[in-house]
Amino acid sequence: MHEELAERGLSYVGAQILAFFAEVGRVALLVRDTLLQIPAGLMRVGLIVQQMYVIGVGSVWLVIIVSLFTGAVAAVQAAYQFASQVPLRYLGSVILRSVIIELGPVLTALVVGGRVGASIAAELGTMKVTEQIDALESLGINPVRYLVVPRFLAAIIMLPLITVIANALAIFGGYVVAVSSIGISTHTYVMSLKDFFYLKDLFSGLIKSFAFGGIISIMGCHYGFATEGGAEGVGAATTRAVVSSCVLILISDYVLANVFFRLIFK
Repeated sequence: MHEELAERGLSYVGAQILAFFAEVGRVALLVRDTLLQIPAGLMRVGLIVQQMYVIGVGSVWLVIIVSLFTGAVAAVQAAYQFASQVPLRYLGSVILRSVIIELGPVLTALVVGGRVGASIAAELGTMKVTEQIDALESLGINPVRYLVVPRFLAAIIMLPLITVIANALAIFGGYVVAVSSIGISTHTYVMSLKDFFYLKDLFSGLIKSFAFGGIISIMGCHYGFATEGGAEGVGAATTRAVVSSCVLILISDYVLANVFFRLIFK
């Protein structure tokens, strides 16, 4: 009996491994098809602008709230860790570099990914289960060019722009806390920002956000296209899209951080 249970366990693990690699293959094929369809998809400017509004403008208020409190928390935590060890005149530089390198791009991507990834998966999943995507194919319209490319281009354009806004607001949030409750002067905070600002830090964060935008859009579209089983299937696809986007954002953040700060900017 133990041998039978062990065999079933190995079969289950093997099936899960095969399913994982099959999923990776399907995502890779979608990425390939999306990149191939970009030249034709660029002609649909109206769809791209519409998705830019949905992804970017629709996420601004959420990003504003998250960014302000991110900067505020960064200031409080940095001041606590600096106590009796590092002069507080360096507080602004720590907030600046932690925000533009890591906190701004990653937290913005996670927040936007939760909102936009779910929206894309739900919208395309509903189209899938109601056979609207099949209708597009029957009319000779490529679903990837019509549905995926505008969302992909909008995401990789808007995520860096939103990240710039998030960085500025997080630094401002840190400034408010530093001046109002920690006791640092405006001049000291601003000079700390100026003395330790490097363009390579800003560019690394923006390149990260560019990659995060692609991840959010591709995962939302992939699970939207793979939806099965009616309303329940749409809900499951939405959950998988958000979870996979968040996990891939964190993994890609680690990979890109190693590339930038161990290979390119060392």
